[in-house]
Amino acid sequence: MTTPDLTAPSNFIKTIIEEDLKTKKYDNRVHTRFPPEPNGYLHIGHAKSICLNFGIAKEFNGLCNLRMDDTNPTKEEAEYVESIKADVRWLGFDWQERMYYASDYFGRFYECAVELIKKGRAYVCDLTPDEMRHYRGTLTEPGKESPFRNRSVEENLDLFERMRAGDFSDGSRTLRAKIDMSSGNINMRDPVIYRILHAEHHRTGDKWCIYPMYDFAHCISDSIERITHSICTLEFEDHRPLYDWFLNELNLYHPQQIEFARLNLSHTIMSKRKFIQLVEGGYVLGWDDPRMPTISGLRRRGYTSEAIRNFAERIGVAKRESTVDIALLEHCIREDLNKRAPRVMAVLRPLKVTIDNYPEDNTEELDAINNPEDPDMGTRKVPFSRVLYIEEDDFQEEPQKGFFRLSPGREVRLRYAYFIKCVNVVKDDSGKITEVRCTYDPATRGGDSPDGRKVKATLHWVSARHALDAEARLYDHLLLKEDANDVAEGQDFKSIINSGSLEILTACKLEPSLANTKAGDRYQFERLGYFCADRDSLKDKLIFNRTVTLKDTWAKVQKKGQ
Repeated sequence: MTTPDLTAPSNFIKTIIEEDLKTKKYDNRVHTRFPPEPNGYLHIGHAKSICLNFGIAKEFNGLCNLRMDDTNPTKEEAEYVESIKADVRWLGFDWQERMYYASDYFGRFYECAVELIKKGRAYVCDLTPDEMRHYRGTLTEPGKESPFRNRSVEENLDLFERMRAGDFSDGSRTLRAKIDMSSGNINMRDPVIYRILHAEHHRTGDKWCIYPMYDFAHCISDSIERITHSICTLEFEDHRPLYDWFLNELNLYHPQQIEFARLNLSHTIMSKRKFIQLVEGGYVLGWDDPRMPTISGLRRRGYTSEAIRNFAERIGVAKRESTVDIALLEHCIREDLNKRAPRVMAVLRPLKVTIDNYPEDNTEELDAINNPEDPDMGTRKVPFSRVLYIEEDDFQEEPQKGFFRLSPGREVRLRYAYFIKCVNVVKDDSGKITEVRCTYDPATRGGDSPDGRKVKATLHWVSARHALDAEARLYDHLLLKEDANDVAEGQDFKSIINSGSLEILTACKLEPSLANTKAGDRYQFERLGYFCADRDSLKDKLIFNRTVTLKDTWAKVQKKGQ
């Protein structure tokens, strides 16, 4: 597997790194890291960060660590750790032996906190969370100093040791940095460094009952691992002064924090907190539901790692927040599967077709092209017999204007097979059409007429006698609106969930070449879209997820703009 050059064309992060290499700022080293919190499954936004951090390291012959930011035991689980590792590997990246956890450094974090106390730069505070918010001030008003701010070094050391020993209840005390309560940057107004949390940690068990806050643990972890460029999303820009303050006060090796705009995708939720609501509320069927923008959900839906890496390359790296049209992501998977997915015939909503003048017990083996984009994929045989299935919407008894497919007295081409003409219809007691009776022209085998007559439509089909039973799950956008925040007053994002985001068709028919399909196999169902075999497939019925339709709105937009 080859990885595209994810940092080309040039971007501002690459420019910073190139300048640092010129000045030998980090001894000609480039060392990045991807530091997810294991409190949920990764999503497409994380994929952008993974591609950026590992891609930059690769381009500059550097290194990239995988580090779990596991400092909040109430939300983190080993399950999430394993899912993150699987997602990074699936995307095509390897951290080699550089797998780390923030919990590896709990002892070092504690030592650093003690050092700040001894320097008079940290103190134990007894304010409640509500009181602390009140003292913090606002964007336009300075904060007020805590009444516990001027405790002696000795008292702070004693209280902090007792916090570690478990003498105090959750939330009763915190350790705070002593910086500046009048700072224009609220993050610098004596932020909390440690909180009391009597909770079992997935790696350290009950060894600790105090845990460091992200801003404190993150910069020290970067320093310990000798990271050169700490690349994070734009919401941490206001936290950078605090990142620098901790490292400077502790006189530690100092990486450079660089912020870039996170990925916002239309019609898509990009929040772990909201994902949990979707999963726990039963709006989706788990973290890897194919409607979810999680990497595992995209993988189950049929997305390829190559398509996601290509998407990350195309959207680039910017400093300003913007929203990317989901049509671009869909274009990337179409573009990739167009080259690699075998073409097959499947009928999702079957309508029976009987060819009256075709021998009743006869079966022919017709040649079908596996992928016109790749001649090396060759051909396959598809069986043809007297009774077939076509799509319900490929027939209209009273054709509307512009409808050129099958209707009474009209001739159409069957893909790879013959011309057929409708001569009659069969209906049930309710008047619903249950069967179409046709005749065929034996001279048109292969789909062309020797006398040169033309037809305006070519239909896909499946031989009824040889068809495989299948279920198809058709997915649409999970949100009705482009912006997840575009909701009515007093409502939340769940009010714009698309109730039609999943349609399940249980009576589908497939050509027999799919008999040995395995979970994860991808195909183009001709005229219908790209589909991926789901892990729920049964012995007697295949189940396919529709990855994406064939309609490419992004390609049309791009072509129109040329």
